[in-house]
Amino acid sequence: MAPIPGSGLAKGLAVTLRTMTKKTVTEQYPDVQPDLPPRTRGVIGLFEENCTVCMLCARECPDWCIYIDSHKETVPAAAPGGRERSRNVLDRFAIDFSLCMYCGICIEVCPFDALFWSPEFEYAETDIRDLTHERDKLREWMWTVPAPPALDPAAEEPKEIAAARKTAEKLAAAQAEPTEPQSGPSTGPTAPEGGTS
Repeated sequence: MAPIPGSGLAKGLAVTLRTMTKKTVTEQYPDVQPDLPPRTRGVIGLFEENCTVCMLCARECPDWCIYIDSHKETVPAAAPGGRERSRNVLDRFAIDFSLCMYCGICIEVCPFDALFWSPEFEYAETDIRDLTHERDKLREWMWTVPAPPALDPAAEEPKEIAAARKTAEKLAAAQAEPTEPQSGPSTGPTAPEGGTS
């Protein structure tokens, strides 16, 4: 069946007329800030107290946009006769956001929760070299990270918490059981073994 001539034009005009009568949804940015979803990927914040310089984030980054420098520091023995330990100290942590593709792999692989998504997105620069943010700037982004969402009350309890609860209940039950007195020979006066004379 051949289409009626002008039916496409009529459909287009109908859509135009419908939208002309509706209220506009244009947001007046930057005067009005947008209402962002809770898991928005804006910029990456660094909580450097948790960073152990394990380099997992830099190794797993597909764009190689994370730069980490560190040095080893000797920690004296905690007890007399113990041996000295060495630990890594973070010197530089930088992310080049001109290369970053916001995949989030660095945040997922961090075993110590040192990297977080911040919903901040206003960090445009006139020079591309200024898009490499050092650890001081990444630390500032950390304070804009929203609190994690509340757990679903209908979700099942995590296995770790369930195991810890069972152990705590067993210990409480063991401590609550009253101790029964031991039955045995009476401790009253006894006759001498040798008999009477």
